Amino acid sequence: MKAHACLIAILGLPLCAVAAEVQVAVAANFTAPMEAIAAQFQKDTGHQARLAFGATGKFYAQVRNGAPFEMLLSADDETPARLEAEGHAAAGTRFTYAVGRLVLWSPKPGVVDARGEVLKSGFRHLAIANPKTAPYGAAAVAVLDKLGLRAALQPRIVQGESIAQAYQFASTGNAELGFVAMAQVWRDGKLSSGSGWVVPADLHAPIRQDAVILAKGRDNPAARALADYLRSDKAKALIRSFGYEI
Repeated sequence: MKAHACLIAILGLPLCAVAAEVQVAVAANFTAPMEAIAAQFQKDTGHQARLAFGATGKFYAQVRNGAPFEMLLSADDETPARLEAEGHAAAGTRFTYAVGRLVLWSPKPGVVDARGEVLKSGFRHLAIANPKTAPYGAAAVAVLDKLGLRAALQPRIVQGESIAQAYQFASTGNAELGFVAMAQVWRDGKLSSGSGWVVPADLHAPIRQDAVILAKGRDNPAARALADYLRSDKAKALIRSFGYEI
């Protein structure tokens, strides 16, 4: 790819003169769309995004302890703001790249009804992400509180470290149900498998997902290019196809 980029540059065509790499920490709920965006980003710009996926709270601690990430795609809007305020992110580079939705999901058809009434019936385990480190877990707890079901369901809750692990618990049958990110079970306007209830947005705080260029990426042209690319119409169309709003 680098050789191709250089050849284009020699010919005077409008592609980046020098392809670069950017180390990106990505919230686990955004795994599938970011893998697709990174592939298209490299094809269109020559730059390469090296991705690591995990819980936003874990990434926050790692960045503060010197992890080599140059950009963060968070699952919330609070963590990037905090990192900027603490001097760990480049000022003025924060922006919302997606607004997430929460889904109560089972891999089996016919298990989850269209209003989430299954939460009041007999099942053994409900998977959620850790509400202390994963915004989607915090949203799931907010939903249970709003419905007045948290205390009754607490013994049946199994907690994953991230939304990826909560999805794993549900998809493998270790939990009959799980609160997961819409992007994990949604493709082109419908559930990709199983049954689900798209949780009404007014049952929890908006899941605004912000990106920010971190201090280590301040002078990296690939970081700036990726930030611009995420705001392009091409990237936005892809993000919406996974069920996010933007």
